[in-house]
Amino acid sequence: MAVIHEKEIALLTYYLKGLGLGAGLIVAIGSQNAHVLRMGLQRQHVALTVLVCIVCETLLIAAGVAGVGAAIERQPLLVDLARWGGASFLAWYGLRAWRSAFAPQALQARASAQLNLRQALLTVLAVTLLNPHVYLDTVLLLGTVGAQQGPQQKWWFAAGAMSAALVWFTLLGFGARLLSHWFVKPAAWRMLDGVIGAVMLLLAATLILQPG
Repeated sequence: MAVIHEKEIALLTYYLKGLGLGAGLIVAIGSQNAHVLRMGLQRQHVALTVLVCIVCETLLIAAGVAGVGAAIERQPLLVDLARWGGASFLAWYGLRAWRSAFAPQALQARASAQLNLRQALLTVLAVTLLNPHVYLDTVLLLGTVGAQQGPQQKWWFAAGAMSAALVWFTLLGFGARLLSHWFVKPAAWRMLDGVIGAVMLLLAATLILQPG
């Protein structure tokens, strides 16, 4: 019984390690979190947005731990394509946010620009999968650390990281409405759009300027 108890504690340790590292990477502000926050504040397709983010993160974590990250790292062309394609998308997204920030009648325009189900799905997929940071952090970094934990332990590590994604995106998407009373004024929306635009452009710049 004591041996079984010690084994369970050891596996829990790997789970908590994955939970901590996963939370540290996922909670950091970026394009995906900014989009989930925006959709939560606007109350547009929140469940769909949160679900897609959780599913994508779960699959990417599993792929990284299974060894896909190491395989991608050995293909410089794929890394470069992801880098430049992601930088272009992030720059476009950032400039669009700044355009909204400086547009007159921001709230009225935003209210009429509702996304349909297909548009919401494609947008969250693009924000998630066209950002190279998701592969660098989730697939390469988490995958590399997870693969070092051992054949059984690495999946407990992965489960912890997946749990972090589940909890974070659920809280961010459905909890955003608690902040909605701050966004009844156009100035608050313009400030949010300005911050989002700055984050996106900064991420794009870091991708372009980082060593090849």
